[in-house]
Formats: sequence, C-alpha cells, structure tokens
Amino acid sequence: MEKKNINWGELGFGYMPTDYRFISNWKDGKWDDGVLSTDPNVVISECAGVLQYAQTVFEGLKAYTTEDGRIVCFRPDLNADRLEASCKRLQMPVFPKDRFIEAVREVVKANAAYVPPFGSGATLYLRPYMFGSDAVIGVKPATEYQFRILCTPVGPYFKGGVKPLTVRISDLDRAAPKGTGNIKAGLNYAMSLYNIVDAHNCGFDENIYLDPGTRTKIEETGGANILFVTKDNKVLTPKSDSILPSITRRSLMYVAKEYLGLEVEEREIELAEIADFAECGLCGTAAVISPDGKIVDHGKEICFPAGMTEMGPVTKKLYDTLTGIQMGKLPAPEGWIEEIM
Repeated sequence: MEKKNINWGELGFGYMPTDYRFISNWKDGKWDDGVLSTDPNVVISECAGVLQYAQTVFEGLKAYTTEDGRIVCFRPDLNADRLEASCKRLQMPVFPKDRFIEAVREVVKANAAYVPPFGSGATLYLRPYMFGSDAVIGVKPATEYQFRILCTPVGPYFKGGVKPLTVRISDLDRAAPKGTGNIKAGLNYAMSLYNIVDAHNCGFDENIYLDPGTRTKIEETGGANILFVTKDNKVLTPKSDSILPSITRRSLMYVAKEYLGLEVEEREIELAEIADFAECGLCGTAAVISPDGKIVDHGKEICFPAGMTEMGPVTKKLYDTLTGIQMGKLPAPEGWIEEIM
C-alpha cells in the first residue's frame, strides 16, 4: 500500500481532510447500516438539536504503525464504553460497542494511506462524535442523531519535543457538583474556552481546576487528567465524580503498577499537599504525558524538583513504557491493542 505524499515530520496537531469518514444515522428508533463517505461536509437543519442545545458528545483515539509494520488502535473498546456513558447522560441513543469498534476499523482501513510510518512521530487521530440532527425548538432531546468518525494525520502534540508546562490554579470551575464533568460532552469544552485563552494571555499553558464543591482538591485541567509522583515514587491520581475517566490515565496507572512495580493510588488530593510531590504530569490521548514543572496558585509558585527542564524520571519511564506498548516495542496486556491490518 502506497502512503500519501505527506511530509510526516512537519505535521502539526491540526485537521487535514482524509479520503473517507464513517456516517450512521439514528431515525425511528434505530441506527441505519452506516456508510463510508467521501464528503466531509455535514448538512443539518438550522434548528438542529446540536445547534440549539449543544447535544453532542465525542471521543478521541489514534491509529499507529507499529515497529513491525502493523496498523493498530489503542483500546478502542474503552472509547466505546465512555461514549455510551456520555450518550446516556445527554439522553442520546447509544451506538453499539461492537459497531463502534467495527466502524473504527473501517475508517482506518479506508484511510490506511494516511497512517504515518513508524518512527515519524506522527499518528492518525480519530474523532468519533454524535449529535442531535433534527429540528428542536423546545428544550428537549432531539429525535434524530448522526454518528460520525473522521480521521486526520497529526504530528506530535508538542512540536520540537516535550517541554515542561507552567499551569495555574483556576478561579473558575470546570464542572458543577453532580454535573457533566465526567462525560466527554462538547458543552464541557465550550465552557473552558474563555479560561484557556485567558490562561495563555497570562503566560500559562493550562488551567488546573479544583473540585467544584469545596475548591480545595485537585481535579483536572481543561483538556487532560493529572497524575503526581511522590518523593518515594508513588504514583497518585485524583479521585472525583466530576472528572473525565481518561483512558490514557487509567492505562498509565496500570503500567506504573504492573510494568514498573510502583505503588499507585487513586484518591482525593488536596491542593495544600501538592508542594510535597516530586513530579506532575498532564495525561491524555494527544500527548500521552506532558510534564508540568510549575503550578502557580495566585502568585505562589509550586515547583516540582523533577520536571522543571525535562520529564522527571518516573514520568519518563511511564511515557516510554506506554508508548512502547502502543508502538509494538513492548508486549501489551491482553485486549489493549486492536490490530487493523
């Protein structure tokens, strides 16, 4: 199979249309068979539920070329599970898990020429998403929906290598108590846009949000979960009902325990205790782990001993191990790798 004539090493993290995308429609209480389409445009009613009441959910995952030349995806079953939880919370029909995984396979196969070669640092990013597509003027769920998967080749999230971030403690809340913070809904990201632009304007890379109930505990950033490493190499991650269950974060915690033999714990983490930690990382699909060198809490700087100029030693081991699993350099736990071709 001949690859597209793309300078893989120069790709940024942006959108490039590919040849095919998957589309399936929900109408009269059922999903149709779905098709692969060459048309990248979406045509919906001006009064569509997604436009009026933000009834939309999405996922993100990647396809890779492994060291031995296979094309694979990483844990798409968990993306299907998380999409199901998101749909149920917003009164949307669930796209069946087996069909989700098959649709992922179809899209990757159809766009195999866009899957970057091994060693390029690039991957094929997949964005499954669903939205209310029929006219809704009263405040209620739509009755028709469209599920789509687009894909686009992307370069490393951080061009020129990983550099430690500086983040701030936010004065705003990302989620409400008992709200929608634990699902991947477009509305959660819309409400974070003002704050991320303001953070960038103030010289910060991201915002760290505190728990919306007491505003004393660490939750997550606008686009990633958080993990910490203590000075005795214990890996911690915040426990909360209002943060997104990151697939990358869950995978990293498994890797820490089962591959690296480290002690791990998911628990409530107080803002007041983070100054005693050795490392901090932001984790998600796009970058895997981004080291955080400094957290600024209203002028008070909290600097981590490891991570001010490069990844800390434990964060680096976690990154290398998980990416090694994804790229076929290391053996994967059963069910983690979905081989496409």
